[in-house]
Amino acid sequence: MKYYNLKGREENVDFRTATIKGQGKDKGLFFPENIPYFEEEFIQNLHQYSDEEIAYQCMKDFIGEEIPSEILKKIVAETISFEIPLKKISDEISILELFHGPTLAFKDIGAGFMSRCLSYFLENQQKKVTVLVATSGDTGGAVAHGFYDLPGIDVVILYPKNRVSPVQEKQLTALGKNIYALEVDGSFDDCQSLVKQAFSNKEINNQLFLTSANSINVARWLPQQIYYLLALKQWQSKESKEAPVICVPSGNFGNLCAGILAHLRGLPAEHFIAACNANDIIPEYLKTKNYNPKKAVATLSNAMDVGDPSNFIRILELFNNEFDLLKNKISGYSVDDKVTIQTIREVYNRYHYILDPHSAVAFASLDEYINENPGKKGFILGTAHPVKFPDAVENAIHTKIQIPQSLNDLMKKEKKTVEINSDFEELKRFLLNKN
Repeated sequence: MKYYNLKGREENVDFRTATIKGQGKDKGLFFPENIPYFEEEFIQNLHQYSDEEIAYQCMKDFIGEEIPSEILKKIVAETISFEIPLKKISDEISILELFHGPTLAFKDIGAGFMSRCLSYFLENQQKKVTVLVATSGDTGGAVAHGFYDLPGIDVVILYPKNRVSPVQEKQLTALGKNIYALEVDGSFDDCQSLVKQAFSNKEINNQLFLTSANSINVARWLPQQIYYLLALKQWQSKESKEAPVICVPSGNFGNLCAGILAHLRGLPAEHFIAACNANDIIPEYLKTKNYNPKKAVATLSNAMDVGDPSNFIRILELFNNEFDLLKNKISGYSVDDKVTIQTIREVYNRYHYILDPHSAVAFASLDEYINENPGKKGFILGTAHPVKFPDAVENAIHTKIQIPQSLNDLMKKEKKTVEINSDFEELKRFLLNKN
């Protein structure tokens, strides 16, 4: 499989190169040269396959022979080594719980896969590698955990000051060793802009072996297809044979993009919903056909506070930049903080299920869609454990959330950060002098 640069198709690389480089020239994202389709028999009989075999079948065509099949099977097995259950909330809405991994967030899957691939590719690399990543919340912790204490790899994480939850912050700042956390006085968009500037800076790239672990990296983005297949496997056994409506809490849009890619490969889906908070760039685009990036505003669902989502260009590519095709398959909803809190409270009181703010945005969006389209059923992606957002959740349900012992230990650890302004020269100085 080859991958081309969305800003210049003449740059054409293999999976190994795309994984190591992170992005192409002119900050362009890599995109698969062709889309491999699932066998119809495979999709119709998912219940006959183990989760590990499903994950392997999902990923093998994107890797080709660059990773031996036995090693790839080991990588995907380790990537999904925790429970990923589909649970019913109401008669119409279920939730795919993606927060049973080591950092209690869906990013554990993409980050786990990517860290293992990168470790394999760099096994005999002499020069130390620097993984540079921006996070709006959960990516940082998942990447930090995935790469922690790996020889020959440093991780530099940029996150927006005062815009991540206490648990999220500790997960990316308390490890130390080869993990460096930069607390940026700005928004996630500022962090993401700094990362992109670093990748295009000749002086930095001449001195450092730089790669990315954001969902701009194909090795982070592509494995997210796996859990859509695992959800369908459970859907087929628990629900009717009708295809589900799939609602995805959306910030940088890598997650939704992976689901749509899986759908275009043969995964049945009635419709997709981009569930957004007050950062409503894509819902507005779907209404007006005008794409107007904005400065991100802070919300309770902070991991979705993105004003210029990087992966939306990949979604456009999947639909050949044809607006009508895209609009027929995706609806966009924007949910404010007031409705988010109200949804957490109502779902808890009515169904005895605790949603985190991101999942609440998704539940409210899917509920509205079903009200507009009676008879439909679907599921939302539960992208983070509610314990990561105790203030918002506990204020909504008036009940204390039990904190897992692993988090109790983590919260006692010292925060290790370097504060910087959203100034590229400050980031540049840190990267070139961190060792």
